[in-house]
Amino acid sequence: MDRRCPAAHPDDPTPCVGPVTVTVLDALNAGADGCEHHAARLLASLDGGRVYALPDAPPGAAIRTFTAAGGIRPFCWLDGPRPEPSPLSDIANRAQRDR
Repeated sequence: MDRRCPAAHPDDPTPCVGPVTVTVLDALNAGADGCEHHAARLLASLDGGRVYALPDAPPGAAIRTFTAAGGIRPFCWLDGPRPEPSPLSDIANRAQRDR
C-alpha cells in the first residue's frame, strides 16, 4: 500500500496528487502537512481552518489549496446525509446566503 500524506483522512480513498507542499491548521492550531489535493479536502472539512505553504513549496501552493477547498463539500469522501451546517461547499453556502 502506498503511503499518503498526513493530511489524507483515513476514510478518503483518493491518492496523493503531488508532493507535500502545505500545512493546514485548524482553529486550535493543530495541523497536518499535505499535498494540495488532500490539504484542500481537509481544509474544506474544517471550521476556521487555514493553509500555509511550506518553505520549499512552489509559488501559489497555498492559494491553490485554499481556492480548491472553497469548492469542495465537507467530508466529500462520505456518502449520504450530512449534519448541519449545509452539506454544500463553502462557495455554495455563500451563494445561498447572498440570495
